[in-house]
Amino acid sequence: MHEFDLIRKYFSKLSKINKYALELNDDVFFDKKKSLVISIDTYNQGTHFLDFKKPELVIKKIIRSSISDLICKGVLPKYYFISGSGSKKTFTRKNLSKISTSLKQEQNKYKIFLCGGDTTFSKKLSFSITSVGFSRNIIYRNKVKFNDDVYVTGNLGDSFVGLKILQNKIKTTKKLKNYFVKKYFEPEIQIKLTTELLNFANSSIDISDGLIDDLKKMINRQKLSYKIFEKKIPISKNLNNYLKKNNLKKSNFISNGDDYQILFTAGVDKSRIIENTSKRLGIKISKIGKIRRNNEKSSIINQKGEYLVVKNTGYKHQF
Repeated sequence: MHEFDLIRKYFSKLSKINKYALELNDDVFFDKKKSLVISIDTYNQGTHFLDFKKPELVIKKIIRSSISDLICKGVLPKYYFISGSGSKKTFTRKNLSKISTSLKQEQNKYKIFLCGGDTTFSKKLSFSITSVGFSRNIIYRNKVKFNDDVYVTGNLGDSFVGLKILQNKIKTTKKLKNYFVKKYFEPEIQIKLTTELLNFANSSIDISDGLIDDLKKMINRQKLSYKIFEKKIPISKNLNNYLKKNNLKKSNFISNGDDYQILFTAGVDKSRIIENTSKRLGIKISKIGKIRRNNEKSSIINQKGEYLVVKNTGYKHQF
């Protein structure tokens, strides 16, 4: 059973009397009266991170992943709670010291504060992080409008290559290896753009599962479709050079998840303010497509103007 089918069947009804839960169909809990915004994420070894050989990097990855849920809503993260389940083998003094150092670095970088958590013994390693922010408004996931332009920040695909390198499925130069692996462990989340999004975005989500699957979530329950142009999907120079050198298709690297860039839609009349914001903040923002009526099939168009079939549209949460 898919994650969202599970939620709809067993839990959505429990939240209907609580409007702040947003029908369990968004990334956050939002109490507008109290300006309170909360998100929670769980991370398991073997699913969300390969191993714990570099605990200092794993912690950075999951912290950024967690606060990314707030950032894409237009909410600056303020506090976080972290819970960990592990054993004496994983929670050694050396590892705990590395975790503490990384948390301090992330707190300084993103101006967030640890407020509590929990620790339990388990043979299987996992973490849960609750992120808290305050805002009178948020950008909802499912407020996409017909004829909206589709935008994405930063570059896509680097993290996926980093993962494949760590899995020993891709080999490259030491310089490129260091670049891609760093992108995997330390995703470039766009915190400077956070509150600016409220000025122009109609809907938003962070790209955690993959560009196409996350775009599908945005138009969920709405009679809409999308048209995306492959050539407009941004990738880094390093990835572009790697693909050309190895004769690989761009389409296989653009929707695998773990990018934590912001995917959003905005009205046509917002294009100028988005362009100016991009230049002012020095953040790459690319217009990659259009929102259409659902009588038009959702599609990705390749550089030849042909319909493109993407083999992997994103990570599937199956139970």
